[in-house]
Order: sequence, then structure tokens, then C-alpha cells
Amino acid sequence: MATTQLYQGGKLVKKDFPVADISDHLATKGCTVWADFVNPSAEDLASIEEELALHHLAVEDAVHDFQRPKIDQYDSHLFLAAYAVALDETTGELETHEVKAFITKHALITVHEKDFDMTAVATRWENDPALSKHGTAFLLWGLLDAIVDSHFEAVQALDAQIEQLEDALFDDRPRDKEVQRRSFELRKSLVLLRRVVTPMREVVNTIMRRDIASIDPGMQHYFQDVYDHVLRATEWTESLRDLITTILETNISIQGNRMNLIMKKVTSWAAIIAVPTAITGFFGQNLLFPGFGTWWGVLVSSALIVAVGGALYLSFKKRDWL
Repeated sequence: MATTQLYQGGKLVKKDFPVADISDHLATKGCTVWADFVNPSAEDLASIEEELALHHLAVEDAVHDFQRPKIDQYDSHLFLAAYAVALDETTGELETHEVKAFITKHALITVHEKDFDMTAVATRWENDPALSKHGTAFLLWGLLDAIVDSHFEAVQALDAQIEQLEDALFDDRPRDKEVQRRSFELRKSLVLLRRVVTPMREVVNTIMRRDIASIDPGMQHYFQDVYDHVLRATEWTESLRDLITTILETNISIQGNRMNLIMKKVTSWAAIIAVPTAITGFFGQNLLFPGFGTWWGVLVSSALIVAVGGALYLSFKKRDWL
């Protein structure tokens, strides 16, 4: 079952009509059709393939998942594959939702799984009813704008997560394991986001070409705005990848510095503890020595322990070893 809408004269005039009626509506001047397929099979798309004379390779790509973000140009239509994304801020995992579309001069056919919400796309269409006179270009702009906005929101969320990671990095209480685990989670999400966002430059740039008949030139400024957002999301993603790499390297450096500090303190205390060991060991030797068997010998040995140990402590403290 597909959701269908008919626009005529820049207004929404009909909803939820059969897919078999699409070609009849397209024969009417000034009509634009949107049809939305959720989790369709090859048989489900066979009807729309016949209705709009779609290329079988494009239909095959629409059925199979994990397409690279792209836009293919055929004689009578365009085929779009793109991904909307959302970041789970609890786990740091990036969720992707594959969206495909067939674009003709007077029709937009969208194909996606049920986990992609078309509400955001429909909201853009409803918020700019004056643009509906541009037909398919208007519908395509709403779809791309929603997808690219999801990229931008994901980048912003990742940026906020990385800022929290920076705070944890320099926390007074060491959180090395947490920082390392979270860094790898965010790095994985950034790699996936880059794989989704970077090809969108080529996609939107192709749509902006003047020789594509299905795109109304009146929408060029709106597609340019989407293109600017794509560039910003791409550049932001690249900078965050560099930043997360820096955080990983800094965390390793901090661990090394902390280990050096611990070793320095342990060595200093070992030197201090060695003083009474040496002194008591000397007085415990099986030989006669000054003070042997006398009360003042005990006082002298105790005074030596306190004096030398205290001197070492003050010396190490002055050098910031303790």
C-alpha cells in the first residue's frame, strides 16, 4: 500500500488514490503526483515501473538496500539514493535510514523503510505552500532538506558529545577507560556519517545543473541553500574526525604523564624509606660500634632517621616529586 497525493495548480487536491491512477493524473496539465512506498517488494514496485516507464536498473536499486548515496540520470527520470541519520546520544551510535526516490518531470516516488518518518518532509511541504507551484522540484527540495537537516543535527549532537569527552579528559578523577571507549564509539559514528554526508555534495550539485528538465529553475536558490548546508556538514564532520583523533592521542599522553608522575612519587618514597633501612641495618650489624649497648646510641640512630628522611622529603617536595 502506498501513500499518494495529487497537487494541481500549486494546491493539494487529492490524497490516497490508487497507484494505477497516477498515469491518468499525470496526463492532466499542471498536475504533480507524490507516491510513498514503505518497505516495498519488487512486485510492489512493478506497478509504478509500468506507470512511469522507469528503468529496470533503477527499480532494482530501489529494492536492494545499502546503496551508495548517489543520483543516477536516465532518459525519462532521475533515481536518488540518500540516507537520513539520527544519533543515539546514550550509546553514541549513529542510526541510518535509507531513502530512495524516482524523480520525473511531474512525479516524485519515494521508497524507504518504516523506520524513516516522512512527517518531517511533509512538514516542509506544508510550511511552504507557495512553492508547490514548482511541482516535482518543490517536493524533491523538501525531501533533500529534511535529509540534510538530519545530517546537520547529527553533526551538532556529535560536537556536543565530543565537548563532554574533552571535559572528561581533564577531569581530576581519571576516567581513562570511559574516555577511550567513548572516543572509539564516536569515531565509528563519525566515519559512518562521513560516508553518508560526503557524496551528498555530488548529489545536490547534479540536481542544480540547468540541463535537468525535471527540475524547475525557480527552485535553484532553495537547492543552493541545501548545498550550503551539505558543505557545512561535510566540513564540520571532517574537523570533528581530526578532533576525536587528537583526543585519543591526548588521552594516551595524559596516561603516560600520569604514569611518570606516579613512578616519580614511588621512587621518592622508596628513597625516603631506604634511609631508616640503611641506618637500622648499620646499627644492627654484629660488630662493636660507637653507642653499642647504650641509650644514647638509640637516640643517635633515631635522630639520623628523622633528619635524613625529613631532608629527603623536603628536597623532593621542593622539586615537585611528591
